Amino acid sequence: MPILRSSQWRPGIARCERTGRRAPGTAGHQPGNSSHSNCRAGARRSQGRVAIRHSRSSLAAAAALVLSLLAAAPAAEGPDTLEAIRRCTIEHATITQLERQESETLETPNQPPMKGLPPRTVVRLTLRPEQGSNIVVAVWLPDAARWNGRLLGLGNGGAAGGINERSLAGRAAGGYAVATTDMGTAPNPASGNGNPAVWRDFGHRATHLMTVAAKQIVRAAYGRDAERCYFVGGSTGGQQALQEAQRHPEDYDGIVANVPAHCRAPLHAYFLWNHQILARSPFTEAQQKAVITAANQHVATREPPATAGRMVSDPRCTPADIAAVIARARSADPSISDAQAEALRQLFDGPRHAVTGERIFNGVPLGSSWNNARGHLYLFHWVFGAQQDLLKLDWNADIDRYLAALGPDLNAEDDDLGRFRDHGGRLLMVSGSADPIVPYHATLDYYERLVERAGSLAAAQAFCRFYLIPGMGHGSEGPGVNTMPDLLALVVDWREKGIAPQALRARRLVDGKTELDLQILPYPGSADGPRGGVERIADRFRRPPAR
Repeated sequence: MPILRSSQWRPGIARCERTGRRAPGTAGHQPGNSSHSNCRAGARRSQGRVAIRHSRSSLAAAAALVLSLLAAAPAAEGPDTLEAIRRCTIEHATITQLERQESETLETPNQPPMKGLPPRTVVRLTLRPEQGSNIVVAVWLPDAARWNGRLLGLGNGGAAGGINERSLAGRAAGGYAVATTDMGTAPNPASGNGNPAVWRDFGHRATHLMTVAAKQIVRAAYGRDAERCYFVGGSTGGQQALQEAQRHPEDYDGIVANVPAHCRAPLHAYFLWNHQILARSPFTEAQQKAVITAANQHVATREPPATAGRMVSDPRCTPADIAAVIARARSADPSISDAQAEALRQLFDGPRHAVTGERIFNGVPLGSSWNNARGHLYLFHWVFGAQQDLLKLDWNADIDRYLAALGPDLNAEDDDLGRFRDHGGRLLMVSGSADPIVPYHATLDYYERLVERAGSLAAAQAFCRFYLIPGMGHGSEGPGVNTMPDLLALVVDWREKGIAPQALRARRLVDGKTELDLQILPYPGSADGPRGGVERIADRFRRPPAR
């Protein structure tokens, strides 16, 4: 299997996050970026240090310079910092919380308390860029002595609508100034029903405005810009990640898009497709298990020994493969009826336009459960209203209306990342082969289009790498890999030290014991270039808006 290599792990591929700051000009600094806001303060500090070294012959002059720098720099904690943040003029924003917190414990509902937290400054804002918009942003700032000089943006999940304080606390404890947003969908997804302002906020605007506000707050709190800015998000957070790389490439220096829901409007069409099929033809758990086992057996001869018969590590398939899996499943479980067999064919094939036959999205990946590949239908209520019977929506005029309404704001499908590359940006994308909630197809195809746009695989991999993880579901679910290295640490090393990620150590841990230990090569593995095998979504359903 070209994307997978079973062997002993080599130490050093995944590195721990540094907590110290790196001055511009050291290893990994990208020439040509010194004018960027993230670098200006660092450049001034470097020049200041050089001046001090060259003026050691005049002790009095050096002492005076140091004293003047100390006097000019505000503290990163205490009343002065709060007042500096309070004086910030952030467009469209109202500060609703501004306080210094010293409690070592964070209590959150229905979860164990987080302990050992350092002191921090906590800021919460409400942003209203237009009528109908209501975006909440939270920023946590560690004290200056603990700050690693970086700003980290965190993505959300599902329909968003809330702030994950535990994720903020963990990253702030690691030295990051960290920000996240509810994406403007509070108190629940119904806020988007008939409200295009929420569509824009959820699709892309909230994340960018969060980033702009967080940079201003960092500058006020610490008296300087962050040296580097990073973004990490999974699922909906992966949509946020790719929207940032495409629409606002100057916002971040490194981005992790984990199981990204970037082809958003077509993805939810896939949910509706499955919802309608399974409402007509439900399956028992035993029948579903028979289908999953049949898929694992069918592809076993293509798999390396570590995964053969246990999972489908590369689910790309043909109609003949689908037919063979269905036949094998029916042989093992004769209770699967003709109607259910046709439902399986449709589930694995995926949604198509009823009139034109155009591909809208691909189907449930072979070898994965479809229990969670339905639901998530709030986007249809955004367009058609809360009273719409979704079982009656058609795959002609209705689906055209839905995709045309939401695609321009929600889809992150622009494969021209030239501005992000030229900014010095680095991007990691990861999909799981057994993820039925955000199937791998659209991301693999996006990467192949990105390679085409870049001109070669080498040109694309110079700034963007994609990993297809065997047996990984939506997070830690699935029959295969459930433990990954710290992707943020990898993208930080790539951006700051020039150490590009190679093979990733991916494991399956059960009750603390390792059941699977793999090295996963960047896609397409040992092959010379992209290999296709995924039917491309029709251009009109995923075309990004004009810049």
